[in-house]
Amino acid sequence: MRRAAGPPGPRRTARRRRSGRRPRSAGAGWPARTSAPSRSIDDSAWWAIAWIDAYDYTGEPRYLNEAITITQYVQQYWDTGTCGGGVWWDRERTYKNAVTNGQYLWLTTALHQRIPGDSTWLQRARTAAAWYRSSTMINSSGLVNDGLTSSCANNGSTVWSYNQGLAIGGFTELWKATGDTSLLATARTLADAAIGGPTLTRDGVLTESCDLGPASCDDNQKQFKGIFIRHFTDFANATGSAAYRNYIQKQADTLWARDRSSLNALGERWAGTSPNQTDWRTQAGALAALTAAAATG
Repeated sequence: MRRAAGPPGPRRTARRRRSGRRPRSAGAGWPARTSAPSRSIDDSAWWAIAWIDAYDYTGEPRYLNEAITITQYVQQYWDTGTCGGGVWWDRERTYKNAVTNGQYLWLTTALHQRIPGDSTWLQRARTAAAWYRSSTMINSSGLVNDGLTSSCANNGSTVWSYNQGLAIGGFTELWKATGDTSLLATARTLADAAIGGPTLTRDGVLTESCDLGPASCDDNQKQFKGIFIRHFTDFANATGSAAYRNYIQKQADTLWARDRSSLNALGERWAGTSPNQTDWRTQAGALAALTAAAATG
């Protein structure tokens, strides 16, 4: 697992307003306006996702330009010389993992969907999807392990919900952009693995490994389930499946009944077990489930 900060809540594409102006190919503002980008490439990619959300809500081309600039920066770390492709997680190029490549797949697809006449980002998205599927990060159970070893094998590390969600979201969006049904099949395999077994779902409730027993989730892990729900909701809406929508509703109903204090603070453990943690991060993650249920109900 590597450090990550969660993106904002689900985008509402129906509320976009388009100005009619085309975005420039790259903005000049990032990372030049900062002293230095984070050494973690996924931190930069979260910013690109946030700028795309801002663009979807406002229609301001400058926000899309920022997303383009940052994704171009991320794209510099795509390297075919190691493991045949994939984006490095860090500037030192020591690790290829699920979060960075899930973000890259989603971002390249998102830019294609928003730039009229684009073919460059679409080709990058297709390449990213093909590499992700062949990388072995998706294990035999349909679950996404954290990354690859130095010899380019699945490292067997922790299955986190946000890695699963980013992959579901990326393959779903690329299917919507291309109509390639194999992409939707991959998203479905990932979704079914997430909700159908105890690794990520227990008694019907989304559960991280750090939600179990005496363990506690760190400040980054507290946000993972919200990221999963965002992308799982996009998938559920794309398929129109009642089963997937019912899963979302189950999360909202359970956390509201079991994971809510008298002051309406929402905790990390949606099943309400102890020890539980409550802060703005757990609140944001749980609110993602509540708003998703409201949107799909």
